[in-house]
Amino acid sequence: MTFKTADLCDASEGRVQVVQPGLINFGGRPRFHGEMVTVRALGDFSRVREQVRLPGNGKVLVVDNEASLACAMLGDLLAAAASENGWQGVVINGCIRDAADVASMDIGVKALATNPLRGARDGGGEINVEVEFLAAVFRPGEYLYSDEDGILLSPTSLF
Repeated sequence: MTFKTADLCDASEGRVQVVQPGLINFGGRPRFHGEMVTVRALGDFSRVREQVRLPGNGKVLVVDNEASLACAMLGDLLAAAASENGWQGVVINGCIRDAADVASMDIGVKALATNPLRGARDGGGEINVEVEFLAAVFRPGEYLYSDEDGILLSPTSLF
C-alpha cells in the first residue's frame, strides 16, 4: 500500500505522534510501516541479532541505543537477515555500518549516522519495552509509519 506520512498526519491529527527529525534513511526502501517490536540496548547488538533472525511478519524493529554514536547496532548481515525474514524496517536511535550495502537492500533502515565499529555481543538489552527518543514514545505493539518526510507513531493501524 502506498501512503504519505503527511497525508496520514493530516487525517489523524491529534491521534498520532510525530517523531522529531534527526534520523537518516539508509535502507533501499524509504517508505515502510508495521507493528513495532522494540529493543533497548546500549552498545550491545545481541538482541537486535536475535530479533532479525526471527520471522518479522511485516513488523518494524525499533532499537534504542540512547543516541550513542560510539558503535553500530546494525550492519549488512543483520539488515539482510531482517529483509529475508520479513521485517519491513529497522529504526535505530544510534548508528549502522555497511551503509552502501544496506542501501541496496529491500528494507527500510533509519538511523542517526554510520560508524564502522560494531557493538558488543555480550547478551545485553531488553526486548519489547517502551523506549523514548526524538520526543516520541515507541510502544511495542503500536504502529510506525515512515517515509521521506518522517515518522509517525499510532496506537492503532491507520489503514
